[in-house]
Formats: sequence, structure tokens, C-alpha cells
Amino acid sequence: MNLDQTKQRMDGALEALRKEFGGLRTGRASTSLLDPIHVDAYGSPLPLNQVGTVGVPEPRLLTVQVWDKGLVKSVEKAIRDAGLGLNPQPDGQMIRVPLPELSQERRQELVKIAGKYTEQARIAVRNVRRDAMDGIKKEKPSEDETQALNEKVQKLTDETIKKIDDLLAHKEKEIMQV
Repeated sequence: MNLDQTKQRMDGALEALRKEFGGLRTGRASTSLLDPIHVDAYGSPLPLNQVGTVGVPEPRLLTVQVWDKGLVKSVEKAIRDAGLGLNPQPDGQMIRVPLPELSQERRQELVKIAGKYTEQARIAVRNVRRDAMDGIKKEKPSEDETQALNEKVQKLTDETIKKIDDLLAHKEKEIMQV
């Protein structure tokens, strides 16, 4: 039973949640908004940041400077089909992606999605805790050691869940700001 490894796995769940949140629109432009998008290029799906440079010239505008002129249509299609409600506008090798104002309904929808991501992260952390507890049982330490290790694992779990909840509260506030 390795506490460092358990902490590392819990931190991994936290990092995955941060990445998921990065892809949720808030109303302000952020390059991480386009991170989950993959483009069909050269016969395989590539992350958008491997076919072009994403920039934020204005608070409500993203730009994608596509490196290969032949991929402009593919990048435009990938952004349009990503389900983010974005309407890319090609201009040579540059694609402008204006961010429309979020309606109250869309904001509430995004908060629900953020809640789902958060629940997935909580489940991942609880699975790590379960694995750690099982590892402790397999080692069969003395009863006092077992209890001490279980308490450490539970404390680690509680701290990570609190961080997850704090991330959610921050993201909800960010989404609902008008």
C-alpha cells in the first residue's frame, strides 16, 4: 500500500476534471475551449493544437492559424461539429471563431454538464480510495496500522473531494457571471 501512489492517482482525477472544465464555455475566450477538438488530418484524428496555433486576440474571439492550407476546411468542420455552439469563419489560413453571448438556458445547461464532470471525478477518487483500502487489507498489517492507514487514505480522499467541490463552485460562478 503506497500513499504517494494513491495521492498521485487522486491528483490525476483532479487534473482530468480541470481539463474537462477547460473545455466548457464561460463567455470569455480561452484557448483551452478548443483543446478537446480533434481534426481529421492526414488520415487520422489530430488534436487541433497540432495543426494550427490557437490565439485570443479579443475577449470574445478565438483565432486558429492553420499551418497547412489544405486543412482549413477540416479544422472549420471540426470546430463546427464539436457541439460547442461555435460558428467558425475562415479567412485564408486564419479561422476566426467569435463567441456568441450565452443565454441563461445555455448557462444552466453548462452548469449541469460541469456537475456531471464533477461527479465522474468524485467517483474516480472513491475508486482510488477503494483500491487503496483493498491494498491495505492484502498486506494484513496489525489492527492499529490498518486503522491508521485507513484514516490517512480517508483524509486524502476528503481533501481531494473538497478540492473537486471547490473547482465546481468556481466554475459555476464563472459560467453564471453575466
